[in-house]
This record gives sequence, structure tokens and C-alpha cells, in this order.
Amino acid sequence: MNLKPLFDNVVIKKLEAVETTKGGILLTGTAKEKPDVYLVCAVGEGGIVDGREVKMVLSVGDKVIVGKYSGTEVKLDGEEFTVVKQSDILAILEQ
Repeated sequence: MNLKPLFDNVVIKKLEAVETTKGGILLTGTAKEKPDVYLVCAVGEGGIVDGREVKMVLSVGDKVIVGKYSGTEVKLDGEEFTVVKQSDILAILEQ
């Protein structure tokens, strides 16, 4: 991927959530109500943004939850990505 975010921007890609019920039925992301999970693909360098220093706390490979209507969608090489500000990311999923 040749998409490098600037300042406090982060490039993320939506992960397809697949779950199995107790009976063995596969549920796709559209068949259940759970938060959308994204994979962090690229992270900006932070720095001074609007007169404030922004330290980036995300790393490539983190799984995150983002506000429902956050970011700008971008298509690159047939793949869909979303560019968001770090402050639009609500949580990091840890395992």
C-alpha cells in the first residue's frame, strides 16, 4: 500500500466479522449488531496539529473501534480504506 497518512491521521481497513452460533450457523457482519472493528494499516507521525502536540498511540496491526460516521473512505488498488483522525478512534481491542 502506498497510502501514507499525515499528522494525526490513521489509515484503517474494516475487518469482516464472522461468528458461529451454538448450532453451528455462520453469522456475517451484517447479520448481527456488534461494533465495527477495523485494522490499523498506517499511522501518521503526529506532531503539532492546530497548535497542540499530538502523540500517536496507535501502531500498525492494532484492532480498533471507530465512531460510526467517522473518516473519509478511499479506494486504492481495489481495496477500501478509511482515513480517520486518531481522536475519532474510540478504543483499541486487546487480546
